[in-house]
Amino acid sequence: MEKTEVQHQNHLDGTVNILSQDLVEEASRAGLDNHLQRWIEDLKAVNNPQLHQLIVDLQELKAHFGSGSYDKDTISKLLARLGKNTSQAAVFADGNTQPRVEKLGDALTAAAKQVQDSDKSTPASDLQADSASNN
Repeated sequence: MEKTEVQHQNHLDGTVNILSQDLVEEASRAGLDNHLQRWIEDLKAVNNPQLHQLIVDLQELKAHFGSGSYDKDTISKLLARLGKNTSQAAVFADGNTQPRVEKLGDALTAAAKQVQDSDKSTPASDLQADSASNN
């Protein structure tokens, strides 16, 4: 059964929503793996050689999350490249799908930054850690 344009748009919206969550927590659920697999299948169905790197990166990201070990540098690198390439691929989308693909590219780039910055301490987290160690 072929997907409709609305189904593609709903999938894009759902992926943007997942990317705005805690990715490590999302990876522990089946939802992220299923979303990545559907995305891979959608890109393969387009049959556009210019989308090949997106497919490769998504497969690598899916495998990485599926391994249970989360290397922040690997995840951040893949998300950043996916964000850049997804934003560039938006030119291949039509109608109401194009802004959703652009939004997905932005969400991937933001998620890459979030993952990269998640190991950096903030004044609030330092204070919380200090108060926890003093108890």
